[in-house]
Amino acid sequence: MQILCAYKFELMPTGEQARNMRRFAGACRFVFNKALALQNENYRNGGKFIGYVPMAKHLTAWRNSVDTPWMAETPSSAQQSALKDLDVAFKNFFEKRADFPCFKRKGQCADSFRSPDRKAITLDAANGRIKLPKLGWMRYRNSRMVLGDLRNVTVSSKGGKWYASILTQREVEQPVPHGPAVGIDVGVARFASLSEGSHVDPLNVLKKHAARLAKYQRRMARKTKFSSNWKKAKARVQRIHTGIANARNDFLHKASTTISKNHALVCIEELRIGNMSKSSAGTLEAPGKKVAQKSGLNKAILDQGWFELRRQLEYKMAWRGGFTVAVPAAYTSQTCPKILGGCGHVSKENRKTQALFKCVSCGLEANADHVGALNILARGLELFEGPDLARIVCEVSGAVIPPATETRRSDCAVIA
Repeated sequence: MQILCAYKFELMPTGEQARNMRRFAGACRFVFNKALALQNENYRNGGKFIGYVPMAKHLTAWRNSVDTPWMAETPSSAQQSALKDLDVAFKNFFEKRADFPCFKRKGQCADSFRSPDRKAITLDAANGRIKLPKLGWMRYRNSRMVLGDLRNVTVSSKGGKWYASILTQREVEQPVPHGPAVGIDVGVARFASLSEGSHVDPLNVLKKHAARLAKYQRRMARKTKFSSNWKKAKARVQRIHTGIANARNDFLHKASTTISKNHALVCIEELRIGNMSKSSAGTLEAPGKKVAQKSGLNKAILDQGWFELRRQLEYKMAWRGGFTVAVPAAYTSQTCPKILGGCGHVSKENRKTQALFKCVSCGLEANADHVGALNILARGLELFEGPDLARIVCEVSGAVIPPATETRRSDCAVIA
């Protein structure tokens, strides 16, 4: 099996190297914006979409132009990568996976550029240094071993620091999954409830740092915009946001790694988080209700990182030979679970409180989040029939296959 893995390290550049990296990132941003402007003008004139290859010819002209001599100082491969990023953005737009590409503005997006030329990159892990085109040797904080053949390096800035993300590729033997099948119900009171009965408590890192973040945001708001003191205050706020993001990411990686190591099949909810976290403010004609409460709930939802957990589970389960199944989340916490000997009755009244589930038909009592995880597991296993993956997984692990639910096969998505 072929595995693509990225290793991210903090760089320790000299002052000159840091300035050059900022210039390289600015040149790539300029190429992206100039190519996007050309696409827009070409469309207004009735022309067809300009693909990457003809757009690369325009890049050659821009690099050789007397108006932009500084572009030649940036590695051409990094600027070509910017064109490829724009090409991918348009393809995602045409296939309705994303919005129309927008211009990149300095300060609103992180500075970054990619070096795809493997022959021009040298990694000296023994001495903790890396050589990049037109930057030379640069030290980095070598925190772990890099496995596989180097493919490309992406340099990015975040929170006032520079990082190198090293993408590698390696071949491994097809792993055999170990452990039972499990259903996962995510929430705010409990970050993740597993069908086996255990649960993971939430980190709520944004809530813990909300007061400190608000304090420095107020200080920033009192400064004259774009002044030196305003930039210093903005950098402080960015560092706090970076710390929050790093803590959340560390928590999610540890949780997803533990789950993927101990289970062969993971069934998780198909959640529309964007819809769940929409504001309830409404309009002047139709004002919303309980706006403040909904705002607090939205912050709590976005603080959990549910989609990132699913994304990490998908590739980590695949690395270990397991599978991830996403099923509809509707009524999972309101359905009496047959796997516990319940009757399968669906009713809003079944969930008495946030934590208590009590079926109004058969009287079954259980934790509501645990019930949701059991129903998610049942829906995931229903996707498979006969001597297929789910039954093989369950037979190997000794898990029990619950009776079929009313979920239609076409309503579910399988990620393998």
